[in-house]
This record gives sequence, structure tokens and C-alpha cells, in this order.
Amino acid sequence: MLKITNLHAQIENEDGEAKAILKGIDLEVPAGEVHAIMGPNGAGKSTLSYVLTGREGYEVTKGQIVFNGEDVSEAEPEVRAAKGFFLSFQYPVEIPGVPVLTFLKESLNAQLRARGEDEISAPNFMKLARENAAKLGISNDMLKRPVNVGFSGGEKKRLEIFQALMLSPKFLILDETDSGLDIDAMKVVAEGVNALRAPDRGMLVITHYQRLLDHLTPDVVHILADGRIVKSGGPELARELEADGYDKYVGRAA
Repeated sequence: MLKITNLHAQIENEDGEAKAILKGIDLEVPAGEVHAIMGPNGAGKSTLSYVLTGREGYEVTKGQIVFNGEDVSEAEPEVRAAKGFFLSFQYPVEIPGVPVLTFLKESLNAQLRARGEDEISAPNFMKLARENAAKLGISNDMLKRPVNVGFSGGEKKRLEIFQALMLSPKFLILDETDSGLDIDAMKVVAEGVNALRAPDRGMLVITHYQRLLDHLTPDVVHILADGRIVKSGGPELARELEADGYDKYVGRAA
């Protein structure tokens, strides 16, 4: 489903100089699988999520991103979204003045139009919203409030998963969805993510910690250090990192 080949990317630092972040990533995520990316701060985990979804300011200097057989390396973010990419942000932004339901109805219909499909009717949208909100313990009041305004960290992360349930993307990228969550909120979010697992959907979960993976059980775990994947393995690799840390992999990357 997703094939990344020799991916290099850079950003401009505060002095206007180019700084290489990704230094040759090779990664394949088949449909139906959940892959986890783990690594220390500054390894390039969030940069990888931004590059995959086409965020402005991140320049691909070499390599290729192929999604369902199509090269999307140069595609605009909204084109990638319409094709099925979804990014759950580490730090979700607030959108004052725009209610959650309004935001999501417009987002869903924009994607349907981009794919040449009919827009969803208001009654069907509300039925879908109520069903998905119930799965995550999201109240009607929360749905009426402006997007993320006044939300706690846990509420913001639950809303991210709610958006994914509503948009039903083909490929999810979860950028440290567990950050700032207490144990109960993390379980709720993990249950929502597990509800999105499907034979025709892939996921890339970016995290620092084993605790989220205890609930998700990824098919493959990759260690990212200094812009490169230095080791891949099964779920046991995450438990090894929890016990031993990243030091030996940081040295290997260097």
C-alpha cells in the first residue's frame, strides 16, 4: 500500500540554511498491517509524517513515496488526503469559530467531491457522527464546540481519532497520539484506533513508548535514528527499547 524508497528530506533552519532530516528511508507498509516507528527525540519521526502528508516547508531532495502504485512525492496535501492519507497530529491545532461538526461535514464532503462521489446528506452525517462519538465517549456538547478550543489534551486526541472514524481514510499516520494522555484516555484512544484496523487499510504509528503498543500490537516495529531506519522487528523490539533505551541504536546510526 505504501512504499518509501531512499527518501531524503530537508527543512530550512532559522538561519535560512538547509538541514537534512531524513537521510535515506526505505519502508513498506502493506494493506491490513500496522507498523510502528520508534526513536529518540530528533530522529526524524515527525518529519517523516509531515513529508508523507505533504506539509509545506519540508523538501524531498531524493527518493520516492508511492501510495497504491502511484507516486505522490510531489502531490499537494489536499490531493493526498483525498487519496486516503490521514495524519493525527502530535499537537492538534485550535480552530476558533468553527464547530466540530461543521468542520467535519465540510471535510468529508470535500473529500467525496474530490473522489467524484456524492456528498453525504445531513441526516446520514448526523447518524454517523453520533455512532462514532459514542465509541470514543465524546459528548454532543463537545461536537458543538469550536475545534479543539478549550479541549484537554485527552479530548484533543480523542477528537483526532473521531475525525479518522468519520473520514474513513485508507492510510493513517498517528504522530505520538499517546502523548499527554493518562492511562484511561490512552485506552479509549487505542480502542478507537483498533476499530479502524481493516484488511484494506494501513497504519503507521509514531511513538516514544511501549505503553500504546501494548494496546495496538503492531505487525512490525521500526527504529528510526538520525534520519534512518536502523532496525526492524516484531512487537518484542518495542519491549526491548523500553528496557534498554535507544543508546546503542543512536550509535549505530552515527
